[in-house]
Amino acid sequence: MSLKKLTELWRTLAFRLTLWYAGVFLLSAAIAFAFFLYLITATLRGRTDQELLTGVRSLSAVMVRQGLEAVKRQAVLESQAAGEKKIFIQLVYPDGRLFSSSNMSYFQHIPVSAAAIGRMLEQGEPLFATVRSPDRSHEIRVVYAKIGPGLVVHLGQAMEDLARVIDVFQRVFTVVMAALLILAAVIGWFMARRALSGVERVTRTAQRISGGSLTERVPVRGREDEIDQLAVTFNRMLDHIPSLMAGIKEMTDNIAHDLKSPITRIRGQAELALTGGGRQAEYEAMAGSAVEECDRLLDMIDTMLFISRTEAGVAQPQYQELDLTAVVGEACRVFEALAEEEGIRLSCDTPEALPLSGDTRLIQRVLANLLDNAIKYTPPGGAVSVSARRSPQDRVTIDVKDTGPGISAADLPHIFERFYRGDPSRTQAGAGLGLSFARAVAHVHGGSITVESSPAGSAFSVEIPAAPP
Repeated sequence: MSLKKLTELWRTLAFRLTLWYAGVFLLSAAIAFAFFLYLITATLRGRTDQELLTGVRSLSAVMVRQGLEAVKRQAVLESQAAGEKKIFIQLVYPDGRLFSSSNMSYFQHIPVSAAAIGRMLEQGEPLFATVRSPDRSHEIRVVYAKIGPGLVVHLGQAMEDLARVIDVFQRVFTVVMAALLILAAVIGWFMARRALSGVERVTRTAQRISGGSLTERVPVRGREDEIDQLAVTFNRMLDHIPSLMAGIKEMTDNIAHDLKSPITRIRGQAELALTGGGRQAEYEAMAGSAVEECDRLLDMIDTMLFISRTEAGVAQPQYQELDLTAVVGEACRVFEALAEEEGIRLSCDTPEALPLSGDTRLIQRVLANLLDNAIKYTPPGGAVSVSARRSPQDRVTIDVKDTGPGISAADLPHIFERFYRGDPSRTQAGAGLGLSFARAVAHVHGGSITVESSPAGSAFSVEIPAAPP
C-alpha cells in the first residue's frame, strides 16, 4: 500500500475508531493479564508458604520429642527426600552462626540474614521472604522460624513450578492476545464502517446537492438511532431551502420595487438639473428632495440590515438604564402635532416612573413606527392611545391602540413579515418594514410583540424584560 493511500486511510474516521477500539481492547487485556498473573503468583506463593510452615512444624516436633541431634538428622533426610535442588534446611543460632545445614551446592548464594532473624525473634512469628540467586532464573521462598531454645531454622524452597507456570501463561497469553487483537481490529473495522455508513450516505447526498440536485434526500433506515436523527434533520433542512429561496426572491423583488421608484426620482431630478435653465430655488428644491430620498433609502437599508442581523442572532442592543415613562411621553409629544393635524385624539397613559434596561434608540424607533401606523390608518375623529405598564415576571409592556378599520384576517398572520403590506396597490407610504423592525427589536431584547385586531381597531403590545436577558 502506497504512502498516499496509508495517509488517506489514517484520515478516515473508521480507521481511527478501529485503532481506538483495538487500543482499548489491548489495555483491557493487559490489565486482565496483570490481574491473573497476580492471582497465580499469590496462589502458588501461598501454597509454598504452607509447605514451608509444615516443614517448620515437623522440625519443631522432632526437637521437642527427640532433641537436637534428631533435628539434624531429620533436616538431612527431608532435604534428600524432597531433592537437594528443591529445598534446603539450615539450623542456625540466633546471631546467624551456622549450626547444621543440608547440601547447599544448589543454593550456595543464599546467605543467612541476621537482620531477618532479629525481626523474626522480635515479632515472635515465622518470617517469610523471597530471594533470588544470581545464578538461578527463578525465585526462592525462604522462612525463618524458632524451633527451640537458642535454635532457628532457615528453610527455603525453589519456586520452579511458579516460574514454569508463569512462562507457560505468558506464552499462551501472548498467542491468544495476538489472535484476539487481530479479531478485535477486524470486528472494530466492520462495526465502525457499519456505524458510519449513514454518515457516508449523508455526505454523498450533500455532494450531489452541492452539484445542484436540490431534490435529493438522505434515506432513513428506520432504526431511530443517531444516524436516522441526522438524516431526518438534514432532510428537514433541505425541505426548508425552497421556502428560504422563495423568501429571498420575494425580498429581492420587494427591494427592487422599493428602490426603483426613489432612484428613478433622483435620476429625473439630476437630469433636470443637467438640462439647465432652471432657477436657483428650483435647484435647491430638487437637491433637498434628492437628499430626502437618499435619507429614506439609507434608513431602509439600515433597517433591513438590523432585521437580518437579528434573525441571524448577531445583533446586540446597546443596553442602558432609562425611564420608559419619559420615552413614551416624548414620543407622544412628537406625534401630537401630526395627530392633531389629522383630526385624531392622541392620549398617553404611563406611571410616574418605569425603569428599564434597554436600547433607547431602538425602543424610540419602535414607538415611532407603531404611532405612525396608528395615526396613518385611523380616520379623522378617531383616537390613538399609548400606554406603558409593568408586567408579571419583571417585564414591561407598551400598548399602542387605535380606532381604525382593523386588519383583515388574511393579512393578520403576515403583518410582521418584511416588505409585507396589505394594500395590493402598494401606494401606501412606507416600505413595509416598520412592524418587522418592531418584532426584531422586541426579540433582540428577549421579548415579543403581539397584535389584536377587529373592525373597531387594532392593539399592538410590545413586552420586553425590565433587565437584560
